[in-house]
Amino acid sequence: MAISRAQLAKELEPGLNALFGMEYARYENQHTEIFTTESSDRAFEEEVMLSGFGAAPTKSEGSGITYDDAQESYTARYNHETIALAFSITEEAIEDNLYDRLGSRYTKALARSMAHTKQVKAAAILNNAFSAGASAGGDGVALCSTAHPLTNGSTFANRPTTDADLNETSLEDALINIAGFVDERGLKVALRGMKLVISRQQQFVAERLMVSNLRVGTADNDVNAIRSMSLLPDGYVVNDFLTDPDAFFIKTDAPRGFINFERTPLSTGMEADFDTGNMRFKARERYSFGFSDPRCIFGSIGA
Repeated sequence: MAISRAQLAKELEPGLNALFGMEYARYENQHTEIFTTESSDRAFEEEVMLSGFGAAPTKSEGSGITYDDAQESYTARYNHETIALAFSITEEAIEDNLYDRLGSRYTKALARSMAHTKQVKAAAILNNAFSAGASAGGDGVALCSTAHPLTNGSTFANRPTTDADLNETSLEDALINIAGFVDERGLKVALRGMKLVISRQQQFVAERLMVSNLRVGTADNDVNAIRSMSLLPDGYVVNDFLTDPDAFFIKTDAPRGFINFERTPLSTGMEADFDTGNMRFKARERYSFGFSDPRCIFGSIGA
C-alpha cells in the first residue's frame, strides 16, 4: 500500500513549523564488537571442526609405535537470510508536498529499520545462547553449555555449573575456566578472555570491576587483580540489544568464533510504477550470523 496524501495531511498544510520523529541517533554496528565479518559468494557457508590427536603415549623398548586417528568432529552451517523492506509514495503526495522531498526523508527511516534488524539478529546469537533449541551449534548443544561433547567421549563447559551475576568472583572464575578449555581430544588449549560483553544494566558494575585500581567493595588495600594482570585486554563493551539484564559473556581469542557472513551488501533502489505513478523505494541485503567454535565465549545467564 502506498503512502498517500491522507496519511501526510499535516505535511501539506501551510504554517507547519517542523517535522520530527526520525532524527534520533541510533545504535548501529555494535555487532562488529563481537563478530568478524567475512564475505560469501554461496547460498550458505559451512565450517568443519577437526579433531587432532590425543596425548602421545610412552613407547616401551622394542614395542610398536601407537597410531592415532584424526577425524572431522562436526560442521557449523551459516544459512544466509535475505532482509528487505520497501515503501511507496503516491504520485500526488510527492507533487503536493510543500516542505521536503518525501523520498529522501523516508529513505532514512528505511535505513534505520534495516540497521535495527541487523543488530537484533546479531544479538540473538547471545540472547539465545543458553537455549539449545534456538542456538544449537554444530555440536548439537547450546552456545553456552556445561556439556559440549568432545570426540574423545568427554565434555567441556563454557558456562558455570551454578550461574551467577556479574561480580568480582564470577568474573575471576570465568577467566579461570577459560584458561582450562581443552580441544576435541582433551588437550589443553591456550585461550584467554579478551572482552566482556554486557547489557546496559551492567555497565556501571563493569566499570567498577575493571577500571578501579583496588578491589571494589572492600576496605582492604588489595589490588584489582584483573586490572593489574592485564586480563580482558579489550575491556568491556555494552550491547544495547541484549535482552537479559543479568547475563554476561566473555569473548575469547579462539580463532574461529563468531562470524558474520555478508552475502550481499546493503543496497537501495527506487523506481516509478508505470500504472499508478507511485514511486517505490527498496532496501535489501543478505547475511548470516553464527559461531563455529563454542570456545569463543564463556557466558553466565546470571543468578
